Amino acid sequence: MEKSKFKVDYMNNKIMEVVSECEHKTLAIWATDCAEHVLAYFEEKYPYDRNPRNAIEAGRAWVSGELKMTDARKAAFASHTSAREVSDDSATAVARACGHAAATAHVATHAPHAAAYAAKAVGYAKKDINEERDWQYNHLVELFNSRNV
Repeated sequence: MEKSKFKVDYMNNKIMEVVSECEHKTLAIWATDCAEHVLAYFEEKYPYDRNPRNAIEAGRAWVSGELKMTDARKAAFASHTSAREVSDDSATAVARACGHAAATAHVATHAPHAAAYAAKAVGYAKKDINEERDWQYNHLVELFNSRNV
């Protein structure tokens, strides 16, 4: 069965403008926050699969210097494995968001993908994707301002 597609365009240009000004660890914090914001969509359906939650924790541990990038990357791969194994579109998007959040430790450009997949998870759950993108943008601006004072 082919997975459905969901496009995320709303606020993308504004988000990317701020992303381009952020330092790597700020983006990792934002990515993990975006993924955690939707994690319940995964855990409600797959409560015994901890890979997405572990990926978020790995991304945060990398930011605080408690985990090597290579270990955060392993957590990202595990979350992407979970994404391939589940059948619910929203849960798949959450697992991908978590994987990209952890992978941000490796390359900062994973952060916008974490946010986009989080927004897709909201859309698949039949919730307001534009409200999620607004939250993501406002949160990113808040993080940027607090870390660049």
